[in-house]
Order: sequence, then C-alpha cells, then structure tokens
Amino acid sequence: MSKASDRAYHAIRSSILSGKLLPGEQIVEEALAELVGLSRTPVRDALRRLEAELLVERNETQRTFVANWSLADISDAFELRAIVEGRAARLAAARMTEEALVRLRDANEIVREAVECDRPDVAMFLEGNRAFHTALVEAADSRRLSALLSTLIEQPVIWRTAHHYDHSSLKRSHLDHRELISAFERRDGAWAEAIMRSHILRAYHVYCDAHAQIA
Repeated sequence: MSKASDRAYHAIRSSILSGKLLPGEQIVEEALAELVGLSRTPVRDALRRLEAELLVERNETQRTFVANWSLADISDAFELRAIVEGRAARLAAARMTEEALVRLRDANEIVREAVECDRPDVAMFLEGNRAFHTALVEAADSRRLSALLSTLIEQPVIWRTAHHYDHSSLKRSHLDHRELISAFERRDGAWAEAIMRSHILRAYHVYCDAHAQIA
C-alpha cells in the first residue's frame, strides 16, 4: 500500500468515523480525491480497503456508499467484539507492564474529566475512550487479536450516537475502565475478561437506546 493510499484511507476513514460522511451517503471518487488532495488511484485503493473493513459498500451498479448497518449487524459486531476484546483483556492482564498501566490510567483520567462536569465533553470522552481501548489491545500484544478487532466496527456507531448517550452511561464507562485497571493491577485475567465482556455488551444496549432516540 503506497503512502498516498494510506493518506487517503485515513482521511476517508476519519470522515466516516466522525460522521462527516453519513450512513448511506454516496461516495464520489472525484470529490474525495479533491477533498484529500490526491489522485483517484490512491482514493480507489483506500475505498477497496474500507470495503473490506465493511465501512463502505458497493451496489449492483458499482456505486460506493458509506455502509448503513442494521441493528442485526450492530448486534453481531458487539457480540463478537465482546468475545475478542474480552480475550484481549485476559491476555493484557497476564502481560501487563507498569508503563501500560500508566497509559491506561492516563486515558481513563481523560474520560473522568470528560464525564464528571455538569455537561459532559463528548469529544474528550471519545478521545479518552479510544486511547484506553488502544492501550489495552497493545498491552495484550497479540497481532491476530488486534487484526480481528480492527474489523469489528466500534467507533462509527459510537461517534454517531455518543451525543445521545445519557450522563449516567458515560460515567458507567469510566467506572468500568477503573475496574478493569484494578483487575490489571492484580494480573487477574479472568476478572479482566468478565469486566470487558460486560462493558461491551452494556455499550450495545446503550447504543440501542441512543439509536431509538435518533430514529
């Protein structure tokens, strides 16, 4: 993959995750190429990669659209993610270093600051949440699990609905992270896995509630 293709991939992916490109919206290669300042070839390569990740889809006429996941699709993704990231949490507990613990604590501090004010800072919450889960997966030190998780779409559904999450749900996420850190400090893999699976499955039901509000 060329550097230009990587640039196009990250730019388009960021637009999808942030909601700048909406579910069901048609993607026009020429417009995207102009937007990212590249030729159509790297944009086309990037779209193939995003299609493999299920972030975009093509119809019978080969037009490309931002994927519009059904609730059944979302349910499958969350259930699989609970299994895979639960396993990652178990591995992370066994392989945890003091440096990784510092990263996790720092990330969850960002989450705490975001949710403890009267009006939650959703952008800050998302930043801290992303940093926390990234640090956890890196601590697990498993390329296969990392590759699997990259195909299970979490961020798009969070970005699209986070502004509809209630305050208590955001605070609950911080508390789940804090309990995970406690499990990691004790190197208790079974505990860490159980917390993570519960954390992800709870997030699915929060998503469903937020989705219903949007609908």
